[in-house]
Amino acid sequence: MSATVVHLDDHGVHVDDVLAVARGGARVELTERALAGVAATRARIEEYAASDEPKYGISTGFGALATRHISPELRAQLQRSLIRSHAAGMGDPVEREVVRALMLLRLKTLASGRTGVRPVVVETMAALLNAGVTPQVLEYGSLGCSGDLAPLSHCALVLMGEGTAYGPDGVEAPAADLLAAAGIEPVVLEAKEGLALINGTDGMLGMLCMAIADLEELCDVADITAAMSVEALLGTDAVFRPELHEPLRPHPGQTRSAARMLAALDGSGVVESHKENDTRVQDAYSLRCAPQVAGAVRDTVAYARVVAERELAAAVDNPVVLPDGRVESNGNFHGAPVAYVLDFLAIVSADLASIAERRTDRLLDRARSHGLPPFLADDPGVDSGLMIAQYTQAALVSENKRLAVPASVDSIPSSAMQEDHVSMGWSAARKLRRSVDNLRRVLAVELVAAARGLDLRAPLEPSPVTGAVVRALRERVEGPGTDRHLAPELAAAESFLAEGGVARALTTAGLTLP
Repeated sequence: MSATVVHLDDHGVHVDDVLAVARGGARVELTERALAGVAATRARIEEYAASDEPKYGISTGFGALATRHISPELRAQLQRSLIRSHAAGMGDPVEREVVRALMLLRLKTLASGRTGVRPVVVETMAALLNAGVTPQVLEYGSLGCSGDLAPLSHCALVLMGEGTAYGPDGVEAPAADLLAAAGIEPVVLEAKEGLALINGTDGMLGMLCMAIADLEELCDVADITAAMSVEALLGTDAVFRPELHEPLRPHPGQTRSAARMLAALDGSGVVESHKENDTRVQDAYSLRCAPQVAGAVRDTVAYARVVAERELAAAVDNPVVLPDGRVESNGNFHGAPVAYVLDFLAIVSADLASIAERRTDRLLDRARSHGLPPFLADDPGVDSGLMIAQYTQAALVSENKRLAVPASVDSIPSSAMQEDHVSMGWSAARKLRRSVDNLRRVLAVELVAAARGLDLRAPLEPSPVTGAVVRALRERVEGPGTDRHLAPELAAAESFLAEGGVARALTTAGLTLP
């Protein structure tokens, strides 16, 4: 578990805070200011709960049942019934990191003092996170509007001591048993609290934060694998010079990727070997335009981070308690702003994978690889080399193209047409996670192919940067040779990337890139 602590008050959190709690096991602490604000707002909700004035979710039913007036003696039961009925997910359990992110973000909103829950609710949710108790959330059930209702309800159910969860050891158990083992008292929900626990974009937002971090890292990786492919294919580094980028086309992502690729190829004996006698005027697009594509991905991810940070500063609930004490209905739970960028990221993830696959195919084709053996095989014909690795790459790219079809353009009315337009943001987030994983696998195949291509250029020496990456990869994946079981090597390369192997290789070698 990480020693990091994330403090929650009424100012929201940042992307890095989400990562610290979801992936790093950071503790969550509520500030005194937050608890005081929660208590003050709760007093206003209790006034409404004791009155006959209709307020949505406090003294009425939910969704299309909002016309039903609920008598005071049934209002606590109303909240418990809401959670039990809405915990209606199906499918496989979602990942632990997703659930932890979802819980943190709902807790962040509860701690804002705009939802009207009691302090004990926020304190108990923080205790669950800190104890490593993770509710079982099932994949299907959210339409990305009125909140991620089913996923959040499964979390709220555990807060009540019901349902299923996983302990710190990852073992599934009844929630009541896990809470008892952690010394946590289940919460008996009161007026409005059930609704406040499930009315937000927290699941899709948590997955957006993690996708942003992953794609930022994979953009760095893609610059290196592209540079390695350019080098192994005897391409030119001249197109990455700075005067061809920022002054002519000032997209910041493009400028950065070009600078990184130029620096990665600096000092390459392979590149230097053919500068005097190369008759090619221009390299293929997949080489020459690598900074333009990866750079556009960078800029898209940067925009997604802006949207995520705005949403992380929000307090999404309906109804919401305003600073002057008014309780007002609103539509801030609609996931459109988050859903759109989730879909946008799936598009760029697919395209970055696509251009990487094109470079790999070029490395394996003796008609285009400028002297490399067919499929980088040891004895072509007897050996098939990396032929089928490119098939696997192509299958992953094809799936990513399907995953790039936007979810946010769809809407299926629900709740008897009361909720007649929804965002499908949760679905957009789920498919983006698969797309990002596929992109990492595609880049792993390019890494293996480009590294083998550079080895086959010996005795020519690669650049210090690409050489350091090849040496680090060779600790897990063997170099050229006769055919051997390839799947474990591709898996090892994927793990190498997932664990930050490229960045670590450069750090170990004392190298830095822009």
